[in-house]
Amino acid sequence: MTTDPRPATAVLADLIGRVRDDQLTAPTPCGGISVGELLDHIDSLCGAFTAAAAKTPIEGGGTAPVPDASRLGEDWRRRIPARLDELARAWREAPAWEGTTEVGGLRLPGAVAGAAALDEVVVHGWDLAVATGQSYPGADPALAEVLGTAYRWVGTIAAEQPEGSPGLFGPPVPVPDDAPLMDRLLGLTGRDPHWSAPARVSPGHSPAP
Repeated sequence: MTTDPRPATAVLADLIGRVRDDQLTAPTPCGGISVGELLDHIDSLCGAFTAAAAKTPIEGGGTAPVPDASRLGEDWRRRIPARLDELARAWREAPAWEGTTEVGGLRLPGAVAGAAALDEVVVHGWDLAVATGQSYPGADPALAEVLGTAYRWVGTIAAEQPEGSPGLFGPPVPVPDDAPLMDRLLGLTGRDPHWSAPARVSPGHSPAP
């Protein structure tokens, strides 16, 4: 069974287009990395998961590189959304969800890799939104299927590794059972749904007591 990634990739592409240059060094809720580093990670995961959908091994075995904002270049606002579109097209095809594939140096069932790709796009979209003062439309009905697929996969991982999964997620953050699905997904990935970026102090000014 396939899940159309386009609602989630479209949201993330729109968020990327609204990131300002002066926000690239801002912190994110994603493992302490900056906005620029997060954007580089999104760029990298697009290539890895698009290749996984096509069952095409990539050079180096697909191990995710350490995020590095210096790789962004000048065209990242165009390049990354275009790569997100490629990812969405690749995972719309039923064969992508069948058989086995390779991503991040691991052999996985296609359906597992597809669900992981959806989780990456959704959760990193939220990471980017809250880090740059934007809102993530987690309650949008268009995202319901994507969120459901991602939540079921993350729930399986969290049940197997309740203390967190190194390289994937931190320990789950408690979230009420009746919370919105987006909040419950974030909690399972070790994120506080109420995270907000710390206030940035202008040079020469001290923070209020």
